Amino acid sequence: MESDASATPRALATEAVHAGREDLAGLGLHAVPIDLSTTYPSYDSRREAARIDEFAVTGARPDGPPVYARLDNPTTARFETALARLEGTGSAVAFASGMAALTAVLLARASQGLRHVVAVRPLYGCSDHLLTAGLLGTEVTWTDPAGVADAIRPGTGLVMVETPANPTLAEIDIRALAHSCGSVPLLVDSTFATPVLQRPAEHGARIVLHSATKYLGGHGDVMAGVVACDEEFARTLRRIRFATGGVLHPLAGYLLLRGLSTLSVRMKAAAAGAADLAGRLAADPRVARVHYPKLGGAMVAFEVHGDPHQVIAGVRLITPAVSLGSVDSLIQHPASISHRIVAEEDRRSVGVSEQLLRLSVGLEDVDDLWRDLDGALSNHSVRSARKGVHAEDASGRVSPQAVR
Repeated sequence: MESDASATPRALATEAVHAGREDLAGLGLHAVPIDLSTTYPSYDSRREAARIDEFAVTGARPDGPPVYARLDNPTTARFETALARLEGTGSAVAFASGMAALTAVLLARASQGLRHVVAVRPLYGCSDHLLTAGLLGTEVTWTDPAGVADAIRPGTGLVMVETPANPTLAEIDIRALAHSCGSVPLLVDSTFATPVLQRPAEHGARIVLHSATKYLGGHGDVMAGVVACDEEFARTLRRIRFATGGVLHPLAGYLLLRGLSTLSVRMKAAAAGAADLAGRLAADPRVARVHYPKLGGAMVAFEVHGDPHQVIAGVRLITPAVSLGSVDSLIQHPASISHRIVAEEDRRSVGVSEQLLRLSVGLEDVDDLWRDLDGALSNHSVRSARKGVHAEDASGRVSPQAVR
């Protein structure tokens, strides 16, 4: 199900509620149906053969009823339609996880002989590892945004960035970077921002990646990934998904579509709480530095003077756990968990220090969250008398917009 580009433009909050559901009233339905079938009957095998041949060659969705769940699913297709609409792209292709989605993108480019990737750190730790370990036969050149143009060479198939970045919340000018990429596709991992805060395709990115496990699902009960892109690239991704089997279960597709309907409200509420907590942390002498993006959002990263592991051990309301983007707040120590798989020197070089903590702010009352953080910070084994710590943006510069 592709995005309907001819539809009258609507606000993102409206699209989030209605996209992918426009046909329900005509079907006599209000809630989205869940199609759990793995296979579908067909009494015309010649027609089925022709449809399968067409998919194998083009990757276009077959007209008519589904053929097999690994090829396509109506419930998942509704989520893909909605996400493409929110991102402003022609299509979207969903996968079983964010890493399955990234894997498919890399395989798609490698299938055209384009195995070289230019990437900017920090990325999510497993994304970093997938590129660095060469598990898919890719070769990566790491650089900063200013060095992207010089790092591109014949055989470069992709430029990859994450903004705001995991876990430092560093931000990149997408439009400027897209210009530096020239004809090479720019992939932006926009998991932390969601379409509520940024739409990379509007700034020149050709591929937008989400770990849909996070904010798109929003309740910590579904694992998924999705790539928003043009229909041409989506056709290649569908063929790879069919061949490799990284399909999204239809129940997950249903939960994601339901999650999108509250995405705008959840993001705005969580971002308000995150900005409030960033300000309180910035004024706290036990905190050395606060990272909060100018873009806003529900993620806060902060470095403590004392032992970060004691902070993790001291929370009671906030859950110490991996992942993010749920309605409840989560905290973790990136150097020990999400970025442990990245070499220590590489972590440190981009600001992932041993003192850094990453907080995903949920929908709890901000005063309750602060009481929990305050108690956890008091659990430090080491105190600091340092005063007057400023909030800093993710680049390290003191910024009046870093806390708002």
